[in-house]
Amino acid sequence: MILHKKILSNLNLSKLSFFVFCSLPFIVSSQNPTFSRQDTLRGSITEERAWWDLTFYHLDISVHPSDSSLLGVNTVQFKVIDEHQVMQLDLQPPMKIEKVEQNGLNLTFKKDGNAWFIHFPEKLKPGNIDEVQVYFSGHPKVSTRPPWVGGLTWKKGKSGKDIVTTTCQGDGASLWWPCKDHMYDEPDSMLISVTVPKGLMDVSNGRLRGTDEHTDGSKTFHWFVSNPISNYVINLNIADYVQFSEIYKGENGNLDCDYYVYPENLEKAKRQFKDVPRMLEAFEHWFGPYPFYEDGFKLVEVPYPGMEHQSSVTYGNGYENGFGGMDVSNTGLGFKFDFIIIHESGHEWFANSITYKDVADMWVHEGFTAYSENLFLDYHYGKEASAEYVIGTRENIKNDRPIIGIYDVNYEGSSDMYYKGANMLHTLRQIVNDDEKWRQILRDLNKKFFHKIVTTQQIEDFLSKQCGRNLEPFFTQYLRDVRIPVFEYFFKDGNLKYRWNNCIPNFDMPVKITLDGKEHWLEPRSYWSELPAVGESLHNLIVDRNFYVAVFNLKER
Repeated sequence: MILHKKILSNLNLSKLSFFVFCSLPFIVSSQNPTFSRQDTLRGSITEERAWWDLTFYHLDISVHPSDSSLLGVNTVQFKVIDEHQVMQLDLQPPMKIEKVEQNGLNLTFKKDGNAWFIHFPEKLKPGNIDEVQVYFSGHPKVSTRPPWVGGLTWKKGKSGKDIVTTTCQGDGASLWWPCKDHMYDEPDSMLISVTVPKGLMDVSNGRLRGTDEHTDGSKTFHWFVSNPISNYVINLNIADYVQFSEIYKGENGNLDCDYYVYPENLEKAKRQFKDVPRMLEAFEHWFGPYPFYEDGFKLVEVPYPGMEHQSSVTYGNGYENGFGGMDVSNTGLGFKFDFIIIHESGHEWFANSITYKDVADMWVHEGFTAYSENLFLDYHYGKEASAEYVIGTRENIKNDRPIIGIYDVNYEGSSDMYYKGANMLHTLRQIVNDDEKWRQILRDLNKKFFHKIVTTQQIEDFLSKQCGRNLEPFFTQYLRDVRIPVFEYFFKDGNLKYRWNNCIPNFDMPVKITLDGKEHWLEPRSYWSELPAVGESLHNLIVDRNFYVAVFNLKER
């Protein structure tokens, strides 16, 4: 997702005195949210979800801008894992399920808030492939601030024709269609059939298989997704679009790149979207091949900033560099690229291919993708520009609560998952201290977890193994604590005394310093260590600013 709304509100604040802040006593912000049964039904792998493996959706939906309503049927195909006869699907009011059929027979169902429990006449047998057709209708929630507030957007374009879009990260795809609304399970493929009024077209995920024309002038667009896909990135984009295309010659061959924009913006789009091949070149270098060659890559214009809809990335950044006229790093480097094109496309690797199992681990999406912004700069403008940019984004970090949220209740962590996450990864690059090795680690990460659902622990374990170091204290400090480590030091009797403070007890991250012009690698702990015989010089000590830490000179003791 694009920058959290709380980060956006901080972008123009004056820079916090980082060193002073970190030398003050540590105060933990409270995190005592209360959770309801609905939070558990949404956020956990319930008994009624666990027994079946989702294999395929066919979402067949009619969109009616005249009264802002939807009418459709979702065919849910699944494999039976364990013997059971009650299935949980999710659909939020005011949308409602009208009926459920299996093999032409009506099934009974019961509603519990946003959860709908479908009862089969008898227990289903493990190993079987079954399906149900779920008929639904209603007037879905309207988004008051897409994409940060989920729902549908109904607007008129400059020509007077309707524009309809969907956004639902966080709020859930069940805002507008019935589905298994939990990230742990994805369909292996999906068909999206969307019927729209005369003069409009729909652009959804995957490739367009065909278009049906009806006697009333309406059309049905059939989009097929041949790869696994998360429910929240499935989208409708309806407008009077014009299209242009290009082919990118990438690591896995020819990649079809298609662009759908409003007619009045066609020439601007042809200029601005030149960032797409630059993005693909940089990200294939750092992360490996684009993950969805079979489904192609699309940019689709929408009336909101943008979103990482898989193979159908949405764009509304005004055809200008930066993000909404801002540079999120306050360095000027953010104006060298179109933030939405780079950030949202980065999610194709981190979110759409490598996907978190629980929203508490959302940093896996947002931390790596925020980090991809400066890797784009690294590839095209050099390592120093990359470092300057990511260090500049530290102004947006609040350290209000941990990056990792609370599991099984649909509760994400702090918005610091974006730029604290990015600076954590930038720091890890320094620890690896070998840029080619770091690049291979990122490529191997994408290879190992290609199209996989992951946990934070899996990512941590993989990075520890690849880096050849136990990174558990490192990740615990930056992901599960709000404190930023302070490198404390002083000189005594010609020796340098140093330690980590404001950190977990076993924190042991190495750090690079320059002392009187000479580079040293130190291994501080939470107790005092010593670098002997540094002499009686001026003791000009500089901690490498690429490490996301604070520094405090205790003077002579």
